[in-house]
Amino acid sequence: MKDYYIDIFYSVDDGGYIADIPDLAYCSAFGETPEEALKEVLIAKETWLETAKAENRVIPEPMYQPIYYKMA
Repeated sequence: MKDYYIDIFYSVDDGGYIADIPDLAYCSAFGETPEEALKEVLIAKETWLETAKAENRVIPEPMYQPIYYKMA
């Protein structure tokens, strides 16, 4: 089963970590550590999906794949 890709990165402007799910518009969360950001975005994902279902919105299939570069 394919799940949604989660991108976690440090934001200097916010002073913490941002976790983002690119396939789900505006679904992101903040944490002081990468683990905290991940925990929070998983909660946000469930809320996003529940709200979309309740409002009969289209839920996108997991599609996003990061680009990996092979180092020589």
